[in-house]
Amino acid sequence: MLGLNAPVANRPAPIPQAATELWELIVAYFKQETTEPLKGLVRVVGFGVAGSLLLGVGVVFVAVGVLRLFQHEAPNAFDGNLTFVPYVVVVVGLLVTAGVVFKAGTRTKRPASAPPATKDRTL
Repeated sequence: MLGLNAPVANRPAPIPQAATELWELIVAYFKQETTEPLKGLVRVVGFGVAGSLLLGVGVVFVAVGVLRLFQHEAPNAFDGNLTFVPYVVVVVGLLVTAGVVFKAGTRTKRPASAPPATKDRTL
């Protein structure tokens, strides 16, 4: 039991001071565990959005360039009723490219520790 002459270091903190310290501890923990990781997440998402926008603009430029290449290099081949052919070729090319990218992005990845699946060939 603490007596009247107990050293200051051994005395418990008064209730208001303990509440203030607890509040500061909660705020510091909240900042450490939520706001700092969110800042990193915002940075990563920002780079992802910027990269996807730049890739989208690049794909549009390439598609228009390929369309103009078809129209300039073979102007007589697509005259009359065939003026739509370069547009169809570019749209089909874009759809094929989108399909390949989608397929590559959604494939399941085998764990590194698992050996590749092989068929059992017993004779």
